[in-house]
Amino acid sequence: MKIGQLEINLRRLGAFVVVGIVLVLVMNFNTRLEELSHLQNEAATVRAQATAVLITQMALETQVAQATSSAAVDEYARNQAHLAQPGDKVFVIVPDPGATAQAIPGPTPTNSNQTRWELWMEIIFGK
Repeated sequence: MKIGQLEINLRRLGAFVVVGIVLVLVMNFNTRLEELSHLQNEAATVRAQATAVLITQMALETQVAQATSSAAVDEYARNQAHLAQPGDKVFVIVPDPGATAQAIPGPTPTNSNQTRWELWMEIIFGK
């Protein structure tokens, strides 16, 4: 086909159009593959978080079941709350009349002759 002085080969024109369309389709396909990869990574992250939440939920349910069991309630009542069941014999240790309680010795503060900045230097640098 000839338009003025310009000669157009229809086969070449058709080949360029087909190559252009294929190029656009390949670029679109590449974009979709990148998006698919991103979404798969995000789905894996969400699955891992969901698994962690389920494991935490199971652990908490186990703790609740253990804490509300009669053995745990009985152990708490006797050891920490110092309660007794009906029929138990409770013994209370009473000190002898006139006995004085012995003081428990505690740490004695040391009186150093250091100035405040020397004390801070020792605390910070250990010198």
